Amino acid sequence: MEMLHPEWSYQAVLYEMNVRQLTAEGTLRAAAAKLGFLRDMGIDAVWLMPVYPIGVEGRKGSLGSYYSVRDYCAVDPCLGTMEDFDAFVAEAHRLGMKVLLDWIANHTARDARWVTEKPASWYERDASGAPAVPWDWTDTAKLNYAEREVWRAQGDAMEFWVREHGVDGFRCDVASAVPLAFWREAREQVERVRPGCIWLAESVHAAHTMAMRRAGYYCAADTELYDAFDITYDYDIWPYFEGCFQPTGTLREYTALVNFQESEYPAGYVKLRCLENHDQPRFASRVDSDEALRNWLALLYFEKGTTLLYSGQ
Repeated sequence: MEMLHPEWSYQAVLYEMNVRQLTAEGTLRAAAAKLGFLRDMGIDAVWLMPVYPIGVEGRKGSLGSYYSVRDYCAVDPCLGTMEDFDAFVAEAHRLGMKVLLDWIANHTARDARWVTEKPASWYERDASGAPAVPWDWTDTAKLNYAEREVWRAQGDAMEFWVREHGVDGFRCDVASAVPLAFWREAREQVERVRPGCIWLAESVHAAHTMAMRRAGYYCAADTELYDAFDITYDYDIWPYFEGCFQPTGTLREYTALVNFQESEYPAGYVKLRCLENHDQPRFASRVDSDEALRNWLALLYFEKGTTLLYSGQ
């Protein structure tokens, strides 16, 4: 059966915005002034990297990671105020663009409000009873999805942003590691408030999916994620994309895998095509000329799916 996604998503161009690096000021107010430029570039939607207050405990570097969330329903004062956020969304909408919010359902900061305000059962625990650390993300604490109240609180927080602040969808961090049933439930809740939101899943390489499952961790495959999401990352074939810049890889091998996706995914599937994102090296470091950079960028626009440009690209 063909998947039915919001019509605008099929050939959309997304812009991943790193607010604190986009402008000299590093604020939402300054970023809003750039939206007209992005609209003129042909951007259809802006994906804002997390705007929430950042954890202090175990903070990485002086600024900390966007993905160490202290409060799901607040704006980091370093980026501005909630009024600044609302003004950003209003300006994007005035220009005919959508705004997607980055959502981190897998974990919070180690000093998040939930750590002290909610029952201990909301977090997975290590042998000492402390909130467990997922992988090597030592500034975060792993949420426990065996606790149904976590599902409810996550859904309510997502609803807050669409109901009160007009966001048009979510880019969902490490979506593969959070139960698919939760995403279906959250999407249904959001849909009742704001129909037509777009849902983008950060999925993982197929090899990582199998490794996590062998280790006893939940991990949904890309094909399964389309049960709740409109768009998934291109990470299933990302190693072959990177292979184009290694002695043993070829563009022919990569494009063969792009075509192979046609037989692997549901009819009407949408993939996110990018040369870079915040987890990958700047693409300019892979090629030796501006011409090569432009040619590879042009390739994205001919591939089936949604094109992503990363902040400053």
